[in-house]
Amino acid sequence: MKSAVETLNPTRVRLTVEVPFEELKDSLDAAYKKINQQVTVKGFRKGKIPARVIDQRFGRGAVLEEAVNDALPKFYTEAINEAEINPLGQPEVDITELKDGETLNFTAEVDVRPEIEIPDYSGIEVEVDAVTVSDEDVDKSVEQLRERFVTTSPVERAAEDGDVVTVDLEAKVEGEVLEDGVADGVSYTIGSGELLDGIDEAVKGLEAGGEATFTSQLKGGSAAGKDAEVTVKVTAVAARELPELDDDFAQLASEFDTFEELRADSRKRLENMKSYDQATQAQERVLEELLKLVEIPIPEKLLEDEVNTRKHNLEHHQLGQMGLDLAKYLEIQGKTEEEFDAETREQAVKGIKTQFVLDELVNKEKLNVNQEELTEHLMRRAASSGMSPDQFAKAVVEGNQVPMLVGEVARGKALALVVEAAKVLDTNGEVVDLDDADDEAAEGETVEAAAEDKADEKAADKADEKPEA
Repeated sequence: MKSAVETLNPTRVRLTVEVPFEELKDSLDAAYKKINQQVTVKGFRKGKIPARVIDQRFGRGAVLEEAVNDALPKFYTEAINEAEINPLGQPEVDITELKDGETLNFTAEVDVRPEIEIPDYSGIEVEVDAVTVSDEDVDKSVEQLRERFVTTSPVERAAEDGDVVTVDLEAKVEGEVLEDGVADGVSYTIGSGELLDGIDEAVKGLEAGGEATFTSQLKGGSAAGKDAEVTVKVTAVAARELPELDDDFAQLASEFDTFEELRADSRKRLENMKSYDQATQAQERVLEELLKLVEIPIPEKLLEDEVNTRKHNLEHHQLGQMGLDLAKYLEIQGKTEEEFDAETREQAVKGIKTQFVLDELVNKEKLNVNQEELTEHLMRRAASSGMSPDQFAKAVVEGNQVPMLVGEVARGKALALVVEAAKVLDTNGEVVDLDDADDEAAEGETVEAAAEDKADEKAADKADEKPEA
């Protein structure tokens, strides 16, 4: 076999391949064997039909077609390996000549990674938000923890802001009750905004047994986006009672003895979380500056595939779960389809450029991924997907996605090299040290998780207590 490579443009090549006919022998033998198993000829046992009979009865052309289809992938792979080409996507193959007993010639056009020259990135300088935690931030954090220990008690009065009401709902569109428009025993905190628009005004002032009707646009379900006539019946009203913010609350909600210690811990956690956000911001901005330094041609077919994949995932997975279609989503976002397409294309271009540049850095710096790094990444991905590590690992293996995860880790290490070399200043003009950002954030999350676990336990204990007679 002989092959030659022609560069059509920076991201596409054409392979011209010449295959001597004798190299098709194995594929021809396999073709005769396959046809033997599929046909019957009177006078011959199945699978024992001579080649000359198959040629006479079914045509030599059918055999050649089967043999060439079997052989092409092997010859194509040999050609790209010989040329040391890294193809992107599937090739466009054209058989230019097939002479029985003489030769098989074909061409294959395929997209390839462009050659990228990584520039000196040591001069990159970016600005990020300073880490500041105000008293108001701490107050909000403590209040969120306080909400975990709210108690309710039934009241015989009209519902007010902040009360918890139990309601039955029935939604009609054009006078017809929706199949999925009936719900009984729904618990709702007035003013939380967690249900339908207009429900707060409808239930306020109602006592248990009271009923009201209001119009609201449905957010999900079979009639998402349509206006519905909703009937709400209040079956119970309960007042919410929050614990006092004192030392007793600190002991109930955490491992701390005093409320001041609890506030100090909340401040520390917020600082750690903002440090992590700051590090993420630094990575994003350093990456943006790196991409500005590199000219990267994008294969058009690869770009179109990426755009279509992003649109498909949005329409058929993310929006489908929310009960929305693309038209309704664009209406909510206040975007035209042209604006959406332009944004999606821009995001796809950035994603492809990022992968090309970081992969080149991985090769240039000879970065490797060890088992510990891969396991840590898998654990993070599992947590973000809502799956257990075992479930996620099984899905990754079954989907042959391990190389993809390895690539993600390697690219992360490549970006870390660039960030380390860059100068990062905060909005106060201070140099930012990003070395410990991840560890501090992880520590803060661990402390918060432990405190919340303890809060759940103590809340459960308190709920189990029975009043004395």
